[in-house]
Formats: sequence, structure tokens, C-alpha cells
Amino acid sequence: MAFAMVTTAVQQSPTIDEPVYVGTAEVLTQQHSLRYNPEHPPLGKLVMAAGLAFEKPYLDPAFTGNQTNLGRHVLYETGNNPYRLMLAARLPMIVLTLLFGLVVLGFARDLAGPWAGLVALALYAFSPDVIAHGSLATLDVPAAGLLLTTFWMMWRSRTRPRLYLPLAGVALGAALATRMSSLPAVPLVLLLTLLSPFVVGRPGAWWKRMAWRVVAAIAVGLIATAVVWLVYLAVDPRLRWTTPALASNPGGLKGMAVDLLPLPKAYRDGVLIQFRFESRTFNGFLFGKAYRGSLWYYAPAALLIKTPLGMIALWLAGTITMLVKPALRVATLYLLVPAGLLMLVAMTGSRDYGSRYVIFMPVFLAVVAGTVVAIRFRWAHAVAAVLVAFVAVSSVRTFPFYLPYSNEAFGGTSHTHLNLHDSNVDWGQDLPRLSGRLRERYPGEPVWLVYKGSGVPAYYGISARNPLAVPNDQVRGLLVVSDSRVALAKGKLKQLIDSSRPIDEVGYSITIYRR
Repeated sequence: MAFAMVTTAVQQSPTIDEPVYVGTAEVLTQQHSLRYNPEHPPLGKLVMAAGLAFEKPYLDPAFTGNQTNLGRHVLYETGNNPYRLMLAARLPMIVLTLLFGLVVLGFARDLAGPWAGLVALALYAFSPDVIAHGSLATLDVPAAGLLLTTFWMMWRSRTRPRLYLPLAGVALGAALATRMSSLPAVPLVLLLTLLSPFVVGRPGAWWKRMAWRVVAAIAVGLIATAVVWLVYLAVDPRLRWTTPALASNPGGLKGMAVDLLPLPKAYRDGVLIQFRFESRTFNGFLFGKAYRGSLWYYAPAALLIKTPLGMIALWLAGTITMLVKPALRVATLYLLVPAGLLMLVAMTGSRDYGSRYVIFMPVFLAVVAGTVVAIRFRWAHAVAAVLVAFVAVSSVRTFPFYLPYSNEAFGGTSHTHLNLHDSNVDWGQDLPRLSGRLRERYPGEPVWLVYKGSGVPAYYGISARNPLAVPNDQVRGLLVVSDSRVALAKGKLKQLIDSSRPIDEVGYSITIYRR
């Protein structure tokens, strides 16, 4: 897994979100300012900054642009080396992803023994989605891993509450300080604290035991809150903050809930910005059809396409095992219920952009799948081993193209762009591969480029013109289009594509046409 992630990290240009995080990480550490990217808390970006510290990137203190321009400024306009900066920011995320694999191993081992831990770890380590996003300087995998750590600590707190409840609070606070999508897990964590039969307190009257449970839940909540405050104070001890125009309070229950959050103003305004995003209408693409708005079934459909078939089978088998086995049934509250709750919340989102929004599913369900070793049917273990091997083969076959992976039932990685778009397949990651392909196979030919991404094509030696800026009859030679733009093509771009002949594919994310 480490080899796959490092290889992927080295070969890919910045994806759409990464420059924003890298630029913000430098502002957080060099200027101690929270003004950029407030819709995501600072912790994940501070982890990236730990890697960037070894490169000492230059940041113009007089820069005043928006966060998108900030990322481009840091990577391409100040003399920094974008290859080295991106690798430096990605390496800490790779380390975190590997460490979360140990959480998967430990949780599954606690539930059903060492073989369960190994099955769970194998599924986690070969998950194309986890490899793809764990090798990027983004926040999805860190938040999912910290949430799994939280519920593992909650599970262990059933027998040793004095040790593991505080650790659960720390992990929950770290998840909240990484990504705001972790907020729906807070009520569940506190409820599990109340319901645990082994929460702190000596045996006695029922009201005394309940009082101790309430105290324990409050303590977990306070620890999580303190962690979030400490992260913000680490950036700026004075918590200087000006509410941006995007952070308008919608009023009603949402506005009231945000006002009641015992968190820094910058955090609460970030939640308001997220609400503002969710109120907008975005473009989507699923099963070959473009649409406006969001589909409630998009997240499960994307997961179905991008998850190895053997992994899906083991998820289902593990779910049934946990529900059937009395000894494992209570563990569903710590695995299946959190995963289901987070999935339901994700399904209400307005941005149908990728399976990364439900990246917690392969993380949590790897542990669930590990419990299949508790099945005592004849050949059950042999079947489980075959399915794990099938997952491994499917994952290795897509190397190093993990971002555009899809399983064999949907045509494999080469067909993902026919069913999905954006971060499922083409997130702007293949500029280096495109540069090499044009240089090797099409030297000297005129290139017309429609690229969706945050990279700067010219930096990678790609000399191209914009075909949308001239009449169609002037576009002659190679028409190069990001597959995310192909999926949503209309008007002039669709005319150009329909009147061209596809001749090549780069990284399963960019199509080259001949005109």
C-alpha cells in the first residue's frame, strides 16, 4: 500500500482541491491567519504543513487574492518547485493513511481475533479509493480514519472507560478539526457513552450509574471541543477573524444549531459556508447521463461502481455475520450504525462529485468484513480467502491509476469515464502523463486543450491553445479534453467532440481526439 501510494503521489499533478490546501497550509503556519479555506478546519492542513516545512516554500506576504489563486501562486508563481511541494504535502497524508490501517487491524482483531484483523487490513490496504485519496493532500481519508479511531476507542471504553473515553474524545475532536462532515458523528458518540453498560462509576443505585454516564458523555464532549479550540489557537492565539460574505446565517433551525456550537467563530462561519454550498445547484454525471442538481442514490451508485466486487461481497457477508452472531451484534452500534448515519447524511448533499464523500465506507466496512472469519460454515474461510485475493488482483491491475478505478462489472478502469466524472475519474491529475504522451507520440502537432484542473499545463511543457476561443473550422490537429469536461460537454465543446475522432486516452482521465 505504501509503495502504491508513494508511486501515485510522485506521478500525479495537483488535483483540483490540493493547491488550495497547500496554499492555506502555508498561510496558517507563516502568517498565522485563518482567512483562507475557512470551510475546512485547520488540522489536516497543519499536517500537510509538517511535510512542507522541509521544503520551506516562499509565500509572498503581500498576496491578496482568493484561495484558488493562492494555491496557484504558491505552486507556480513564486519560484517554488510544485513537484517537490506536492510530494512534501502528500507524504504526511500517506503516513496517516498507513497508520489508520493499524486502527482497522486492531479494531477487527478486538472483534473476532487476529485472522479478522488480517482480512480487514487486506481489504483496507487494497482499496483503490483509499489508496487514491490517501495519497493526496486532501482531507477525506484523515477525517474518515479519525472517526474510525473514535469508535474503536468507544468500543474499548466498554471495559476500560477511564483510559479509552478520553482517547475517544481526543480522536473525535481531531476529526472535527479536520473536516466538518464529522459533525453528524457527535450525537452518536455521546449517545454510545450514555448507553454503555460499563461507563465509569461504581455499582450502586441506577440514578447514580446514569449520573456517571452523563458526566462521562459531557467529559467526552468537552475533550473533543477543547481539541478543536487548541487547533485554532495553535494557528492564531488571538483568534483574529473577520466573517466573510459567504458565511451568511440562513436562520431557522440550521442557524440556531450553528450559533449553539461551542466552537470558535471561524469554525461556525465555516459551517455556514458549507450550508451556502449545499444550497446551490451543481452539475452531475452518472451512468452516462449529465444532469443538474443531485440524485439521492448517487453516493451508493458511485460506491457500487468504484468498489472491487470481492470487497462488496465481503462487506455484505460481514454485515450479516455481525447481525446474526450474538457476540458481535452490539458492535454494529460502533460500525454499521455510524457508517449508515454518515451515508444517509452524504446522500442528502448537493454535490454529486465523487465517492470520496463516502470514503468512510471502505474504512469502516473493512472492519465489518473482517468478522467473516467467525462464520463456521464449511468452506467459509476458503471463500473469504478467494474473495480477498480477487480484491487484491483487481486493485493491482489498476496500478498506478487508482483515482479512475471501477470494478469489472462496469468495464474496469478504462470505462469509468463513461459512468462517472470529477474526482471519480478525472480530477486534473494527469498533466505529467499528457506532456509525456504528446512529446512521445505527437511531436510538433498543434494541440488544442480543454483541461479541468488546478495544474498549469505550460509548466509541464504542454503548449496548447483554447479551442473554445476560436471558430470551429480553425481547430485542426489534436483536440485534448479532460474526461470530466467530456461528460458535461454541451454547445461548442460538444460540437467539437462530435466532429472529432478519439485516438488516444491518457491516464484514463484525458481523451485525445483528431480533427
